[in-house]
Amino acid sequence: MKLAVAQKVTSEMSDLVRSKLGGKVEIEYLASADTGDRQHILSEADILLGMNLRRDIHDDEYEYLKKVRLIQITLAGADGIPFERFRHEITICSNSGAYNEPIAEHAIGMMLALSRNFLPNHQKLTRGIFDQVTRHKMLSGATLGVIGFGGIGKATAELARGFRMKILAINSTGKTDRQVDFIGKLPDMDYLLRESDFILLSIALNKQTKSLIGSEELGKMKRDAVLVNVARGDLIDERSLYEHLKSLPQFKAGIEAWWVEPFSRPKFEVHYPFFELENFLGSPHNSYLVDGIYLRALEHALENILRYLNGGALLNVQRREDYT
Repeated sequence: MKLAVAQKVTSEMSDLVRSKLGGKVEIEYLASADTGDRQHILSEADILLGMNLRRDIHDDEYEYLKKVRLIQITLAGADGIPFERFRHEITICSNSGAYNEPIAEHAIGMMLALSRNFLPNHQKLTRGIFDQVTRHKMLSGATLGVIGFGGIGKATAELARGFRMKILAINSTGKTDRQVDFIGKLPDMDYLLRESDFILLSIALNKQTKSLIGSEELGKMKRDAVLVNVARGDLIDERSLYEHLKSLPQFKAGIEAWWVEPFSRPKFEVHYPFFELENFLGSPHNSYLVDGIYLRALEHALENILRYLNGGALLNVQRREDYT
């Protein structure tokens, strides 16, 4: 059994791969191979491990992936996988769960910053304005609606329980073993939008969830709701969000995941002047970035490969029909 590691790795990361899989598979690294060797490695590989496959694999190299049976990525989201380039019999797994805790902390941090007016108050102070009049919104005792109750959603809800928040959740099954006040599926989203003081988007982006939040959905939220998106930008219609924020200063939004990012596009872009609004807060899609996170994410992905090698049930198997 042969494993091709497509992403660039540090010496620590290669040591981890060897300690986890050494003796079980033959390991080859694409980044250190020349063109001819890359083609040979890919043609012999049974398992492919990578991060951003559109960058890790060159356009003319997909044809060599004739033996691959499992593709495992180290990113949480699967929307960047070029499913159309891979044979249907290949099992493709994302790495959901590897980044839960740091992103959950970031989500709560954005909710606090927005509800407590940290940024506008700081900006007022720089102009000599000492605002002791504007009221804040409390997390304590409020209702948090989580759209996408997977790893990140559950981790955020766990932190929110520390504020005694009521939890309304949406997932794909309408069932959960976690303590929540409501669990439903996407058709139940209207209830969550109407009842929530804070709303977290932590759902995967696919054909069903693209533009999930538009003007109609924003209109169903409370006028002073706080919306935080830590998943993917295209879950929200960009123009609708800007117009809603501009027309309702008491409504607030925190965006961690953007519509146009340099990870997949040449540069970061926004098409509306969000940063002129006091009820808006942005961060550069780096909520996961804490010490040791890449090693932790790699280990999480390797554990899934071990499941495959040992004949166990795989985690985070992706359905290509959700994306293609």
